[in-house]
Amino acid sequence: MSGFVHLVGAGPGDPGLLTVAGRRALERAEVVVYDRLGTEELMPLCPPDAVLLNAGKSPGRQAMTQDEINAALVEHGAAGRRVVRLKGGDPFVFGRGGEEALACKRSRIPFTVVPGVTSAIAALAYAGIPVTHRGLSAGFLVVTGSESGDGEDGIDWEAAARAATLVILMGAANLDENMRRLAAAGAKESTPAACVRWGTRPEQEVVIGTVGTIAGRAREQGLRSPMVIVAGNVAALADELAWFQPGPLAGRRVVVTRARAQASELAGRFEALGADVIAAPVISV
Repeated sequence: MSGFVHLVGAGPGDPGLLTVAGRRALERAEVVVYDRLGTEELMPLCPPDAVLLNAGKSPGRQAMTQDEINAALVEHGAAGRRVVRLKGGDPFVFGRGGEEALACKRSRIPFTVVPGVTSAIAALAYAGIPVTHRGLSAGFLVVTGSESGDGEDGIDWEAAARAATLVILMGAANLDENMRRLAAAGAKESTPAACVRWGTRPEQEVVIGTVGTIAGRAREQGLRSPMVIVAGNVAALADELAWFQPGPLAGRRVVVTRARAQASELAGRFEALGADVIAAPVISV
């Protein structure tokens, strides 16, 4: 009997933003292939006997290639298992979910897509920046900041410069270059801009500037990946609409040594105070 693959969006980082459908898929999973960002705190939702496969990527490191991920989904699905491919944000927003869906389709493995809350909207919302706002922005454009070239497979910077709100994902490494390209394409250097690191999480950091200054300010504050960048007049609302208070334990890491089934309530209490909880069971029965 053929198994089933769920392509699940884990959301932007706050575990509370996982959808109900995503939670149900994790609770029934036999195999979970998970990314690095926005997924660790969701692992306690998985059955204790679920096989957990780390497919995370970090600068200079990659636990599994995309071909290996595709092969794992097909292999376990063909073996009759319930598989969850857990991805940060939304599977179809720079998440290669389409490639994984095609791999399942071509191997006749049934699959479903569980959309997730994308950081392109949520991280900015937690920083007090709406991507649309009456009188300021009637639409927004989302691009990847990891592409440095122009042309068919690159970014149309002239279109990006015309966007009322431009959101750049995965752009921390190329922030200086991308802001220069944006200005060269016609954007005013005085256009408000902002960077949001670890958006929606207790360790969230926000830096505000302009297209001409944001790269330098982010560098001064030591901001690194993961980061969402926005350029447009809506970025100027960040100070006025800032609402997110991470809690008194923000920036602190708390290790909970209970078994997975016992840790969720205690971990939830620490997380409500802003702590970054690390579940590390030290006994098993």
